[in-house]
Amino acid sequence: MDDHDFYKDMNTRTIRITLVDGTRISASVNIDRQPGYSRLSDLISSDREPFLVLINSSVYHSGQDFPEKYETLFVNKDHILWATPEEAQK
Repeated sequence: MDDHDFYKDMNTRTIRITLVDGTRISASVNIDRQPGYSRLSDLISSDREPFLVLINSSVYHSGQDFPEKYETLFVNKDHILWATPEEAQK
């Protein structure tokens, strides 16, 4: 099974995040990681996992014109200043 088949079976949502250092991230998250946690707000606010797992991330650092791309990125939730879902989603 290739990576695209693996991601196809996930219930993902696109999220935009700003970290405390000003870094901005646009990525997908799997919102079905834990039973009973099917909303984006549940995933962000849950203290069960200290890290948020981001898929297909574009990371925009201050002063950079182009984003860095990561297939998988782990972000410590303590460093998230704010997060919002992408407006147009399923």
